[in-house]
Amino acid sequence: MSDKPGNQTPNTPDVSETELRNKKVDELRRDAKQEHIAGASGMRKEELVKEVAQARQEDADNGRGRNSRSGADDEEDLGAGPDGGRVRHGDDSSKSLKYSQEITSTEEEPEREGRSLATTHHEVIRQWAEERGGVPATVDGTEHGDHLGVLRIDFREKDANLREVSWEEWFKTFDDRGLNFIYQEQRSDGRQSNFFRLENPEREDA
Repeated sequence: MSDKPGNQTPNTPDVSETELRNKKVDELRRDAKQEHIAGASGMRKEELVKEVAQARQEDADNGRGRNSRSGADDEEDLGAGPDGGRVRHGDDSSKSLKYSQEITSTEEEPEREGRSLATTHHEVIRQWAEERGGVPATVDGTEHGDHLGVLRIDFREKDANLREVSWEEWFKTFDDRGLNFIYQEQRSDGRQSNFFRLENPEREDA
C-alpha cells in the first residue's frame, strides 16, 4: 500500500482513497451496495476501496451513478413489497426463520459474516440476486395453468430445468404464496455466499 496521501487510482483525481481506507469493511460494503457494485460482499478491503473510488469518480464525471454504466438506471426500484420487507410468520415457520436476522431495507447489513438473513423486501432480493449474476426463474414443468411453478434464482449454472421469468411475475407469485426469502450475504469465512431458500410459513412443502 502506498504511503502517499490522497487518491492512488489513475484517472480518479477527485476521490480520496485515503478517506475510504479509514473506513471499516462493513462501511465500504455499504458504500459499494449504494453504488450497485456487483460482488461487493465477497471483496477484500483494498478491492472495495478501488471499486468505490472508481464508481464515485465516474459519478462525478458524468453526473450519473454506477447504474448508468450497467444499464440498471432504467430499472425502477422494486420497493419493499406488500409486507414492508418484514418476514411472514405461521404455524410451520422453521427454526431457520426464527434465528435469522430480519432485513427490511437495502441499507441494512448482516450483524456478522455467515449470518442467516430473512426478508420479503423485493429490492433487497433483486439486488442480492443480481450481485451474483442471478435472474428470476421457475422450474419448467411445475406450472399450474397460467401460474408459475416452483420459484428459483438461476445463477446461470446450465440447469436445463430452469426457465427465466420477469421479476414482476416472480414477485407476484412470491407474494401470492406468502413466501419468505432466507439467505446469506457471506459465508462464515467472508466469501460471497449464493445460499438461499424459500419458505412458506403456513406449510412444510414450500
